[in-house]
Amino acid sequence: MTSGYTVTVFGAYGHTGRFVVAELLRRGFTPVLSGRDAARLGALAAEHGGLAVRPAAVDDPAALDRALAGADAVVNCAGPFATTAAPVIDAALRAGIPYVDVAAEIEANLDTFALYADRAKAAGTLVIPAMAFFGGLGDLLVTAAMGDWETADEAHVAYGLSGWHPTAGTLAAGTVSRERRDGRRVVFANGRIEYRDDSAPTLEWVFPEPMGARAVIGEFTMADVVTVPSHLAVPDVRTYMAVEAARELAAPDTPAPAAVDEHGRSAQTFLVDVLVRNGGEERRAAVSGRDIYAVSAPLAVEALRHVLTGRTRTVGVASAGAVFDAPAFLRDLAPHLTVERLG
Repeated sequence: MTSGYTVTVFGAYGHTGRFVVAELLRRGFTPVLSGRDAARLGALAAEHGGLAVRPAAVDDPAALDRALAGADAVVNCAGPFATTAAPVIDAALRAGIPYVDVAAEIEANLDTFALYADRAKAAGTLVIPAMAFFGGLGDLLVTAAMGDWETADEAHVAYGLSGWHPTAGTLAAGTVSRERRDGRRVVFANGRIEYRDDSAPTLEWVFPEPMGARAVIGEFTMADVVTVPSHLAVPDVRTYMAVEAARELAAPDTPAPAAVDEHGRSAQTFLVDVLVRNGGEERRAAVSGRDIYAVSAPLAVEALRHVLTGRTRTVGVASAGAVFDAPAFLRDLAPHLTVERLG
């Protein structure tokens, strides 16, 4: 348990934001609820017996400053992050506090590294983008798998999702990303981001048992292509998605996730499997769990716990694998994640 820390949650009433608020409370933090909709913030505060509510919109710097006043950190759960990340990071830098977000948007995360690396480092604070299921978790796994390797030829992150019922926020963020890349798909190859007009291949990936061999969409690119190369010398980073999950994400009539337990989690399960190659050698790491949105909360909150208690390796804009001891961090996430293999 951690006590005595106050964390502003921007986008607190969103699907992932609600999980983050609940996880903060479970860990002994004091959440301050923020976002643009005062009525929804008030309703969420009432659900938890009364929490501080500080409405703010991203186009109102003074309101953002009030929302962060007195907080020890801020976690941004409000997408699309192409719109929200920069104003909330600016407010965090003005307040002199760490910033964490759960952005899965590739371009938004690239912007964070490009625009804030120097400012955050000069301020001596941390800005951690993509501290969530997509981006943060894969980066931790790749970092853990590499171990003492200083470089690797390629890293592969395969997502074995049982299905994918996307939230409205996921769909909105996807629309923004597609518009920014003019409908092209993105890959990280030859040490850089590349945009392509061809179709992604369908391949087979052999996950740890009991999942085993599954059809996946190759080069189904997620935020790991930003987080991993930001601190690891790996010129090719590829991500893959189970075919069933990719189809559900793309289908126009797929329903939003539905809660099936007392914690609000859906029935969705996942297995994330990482393979790193260096010359003729291979190393692997994998974890499994339940509900990609729900598990983003302990990922983000565990990051806050490490940051606020001084268990970090750097300052500035940095991804999870650069900031934390990856194997230890993954083990700290039990029982939210089950380590299938590590190293």
